[in-house]
Amino acid sequence: MEAIIKGLNDGTRREILQFLVEGPKNAGEIAKQFSISKPSISHHLEILKQSNLIDAEKKGQFVFYTLKKDGFYALHEWLMEFAKHFEFSKPKIRL
Repeated sequence: MEAIIKGLNDGTRREILQFLVEGPKNAGEIAKQFSISKPSISHHLEILKQSNLIDAEKKGQFVFYTLKKDGFYALHEWLMEFAKHFEFSKPKIRL
């Protein structure tokens, strides 16, 4: 869980994850979205891979990054351990 939290503990990494919701992207496409250096983007991508939040697949000369469900599933399960201690109700709809 520490690796997942480390992966999420940076605004740039969270923005990268949000960008990857759109689908697979290569490092160049990701880098264009940010005003930081390509080596910094590579560093963030490596941390996200280590945290099991993204996957990398080489296709030709490019590496494409995608969201990886394993890390998100583990995070969800961990958070649900806390959420089950609260009572959640559906919002009331007035007609």
